[in-house]
Amino acid sequence: MAFDGILTKKIIEELKGIIGYKVDKIYQPNKNTVIIGLYKSGKNISLLSCIDAKNYRIHLSRKQYENPIIAPSFCMLLRKHLIGLKIKSVDSNDLERIAFFEFENLENPNKPIIKKLIIELMGKHSNIILTNENGIILDSIRHSSIDDNAQRDIYPTTRYILPNNRKYNFLDVKSGDEFYKIIESLIKKQIKKDFLNVETADINNFDLDRIISDGFNGISYSLLNSIINNKSDLSEENIKKIYSEIIKIINTDNSYIDIICDKEEHPIDYRLCLGKKHLNEFELNYSLDDFYSNRENNENFKNKKNSLLNIVSQTLKKHKKRLENINKKLEECHQMDKYKLYGELITSNLYKAFDKNLDKIYLENYYDNNNLIEIPLDKKYSLNYNAKKYYKKYSKLKNALHILNIQKHETEEEIDYIESVFYEINNSATIEELMLINDEIFETEIFIQKNNKNKKKKNVNKINKKISFNPLKIMIQDYTIYVGRNNKENDYLTTKFADKNDIWFHTKDIPGSHVILKTHPKEIVPEEILIEVAKIAASHSKAKNSSNVPVDYCSVLYVRKPNGSKPGYVIYKNNNTINV
Repeated sequence: MAFDGILTKKIIEELKGIIGYKVDKIYQPNKNTVIIGLYKSGKNISLLSCIDAKNYRIHLSRKQYENPIIAPSFCMLLRKHLIGLKIKSVDSNDLERIAFFEFENLENPNKPIIKKLIIELMGKHSNIILTNENGIILDSIRHSSIDDNAQRDIYPTTRYILPNNRKYNFLDVKSGDEFYKIIESLIKKQIKKDFLNVETADINNFDLDRIISDGFNGISYSLLNSIINNKSDLSEENIKKIYSEIIKIINTDNSYIDIICDKEEHPIDYRLCLGKKHLNEFELNYSLDDFYSNRENNENFKNKKNSLLNIVSQTLKKHKKRLENINKKLEECHQMDKYKLYGELITSNLYKAFDKNLDKIYLENYYDNNNLIEIPLDKKYSLNYNAKKYYKKYSKLKNALHILNIQKHETEEEIDYIESVFYEINNSATIEELMLINDEIFETEIFIQKNNKNKKKKNVNKINKKISFNPLKIMIQDYTIYVGRNNKENDYLTTKFADKNDIWFHTKDIPGSHVILKTHPKEIVPEEILIEVAKIAASHSKAKNSSNVPVDYCSVLYVRKPNGSKPGYVIYKNNNTINV
């Protein structure tokens, strides 16, 4: 359900428990979020207000946010006016998604300080506004003006006024009969708006949840959708029943949040439910905090993953195109002996009298039983010059062949590496793992765009300070197995962490993780353990869904990383192979 007026009212009712708390810290971790640190009698809590168009909300929070080194101007203004003040009152306006927090400082009775913070939760029009005791706006996160086609002026020195609302106030409705009459009038208005005949209009075309949500303030469509069984049942009995359900939700104190997750257990929505006793103070607030925190982590993970996949996909596409061009040039190089033959045959037949300005010539090929061969010519030049051109082309292709073979080998290696990074991203399960890969990508030359090179390297240095080596650890019987989660971790695992007597595993010619089986000197590992570890290596590779996957293994002593090679790339010898 959306963060509607009913939920706002219930959150505000619970937040009345913070009256008397004093403001000691204020942060603005991003352009849409303000966190106010409060304390009272040795207890510290944080009030979060977010005006993001999708995740707008207000509640207490236990989540730690990373704050910018330089605080935004609005944050500095809030610090100036609110730090040291106590919360005097917490209120809402009927079922409007607006919260009012009044702050005061009565240390000087002759000159009390009173400020009011107003949080408006209205989708893309959400805002956080600070006013003085007279309702004059001191500042707001977002400014608007009637001159810019806004509904009202929101900028410093103007008087704060509530936003216009043409919907019915549900709290003013006193009975189910009155509610039914209003619904009836809303349906008639909709029929007239759509130019339909009132007597012949099909009421099944009208969704009851939409009619109520569009007609009354503070009641979301998703909440109604969860309590209305038959959307097209516009009977008086059904409408009165819905009225009773909404009243029950508003007036019941023991409401709680039920988190709705998708198939992968990611929180995607929540609903307001009844009948559960609150064991802890601010339970509704912290339930919302958990939901939004998990959903934001999930969204950040997906966004970061898609961003990295896009970078890697584009790089992979360029390298595959480069390999395609190299192969085309190699095909041409394979024709070089033909051009050498043309040059030889023309040179050996220069003594013969040929017509000038020929576009082709037929000569006996003494390498093929003197069979005639057709040789194309450029008629603008002499036979001698044509022969020189063919010799030059042969020499050029001969030199190019060596260079192209080197380029092909390098490009194929780079494609293998890029595909391994692509696998790592798809196999990542947390934002921390993605940040490790982010570090790897922006330290590797093939991913770095020239115009962003310096900027991205600075970003990498910042990330490196926060990332530690943390491979996956698996126990089989008394054996310990470590699995790298990305190429940089693979490097460290194999070249720094593993001992020479440990056993190294990796899928043969398939992108995947380095796997280390810890052993003791001269220990003989049972074959069934080697097979199990090989299965782990296969399951942490691109071929995890395949059968009969070849896995190479050898002592770490025989694994070496060439100087200047890409992260995760090693060479090895004295290996054995297990198919699992």
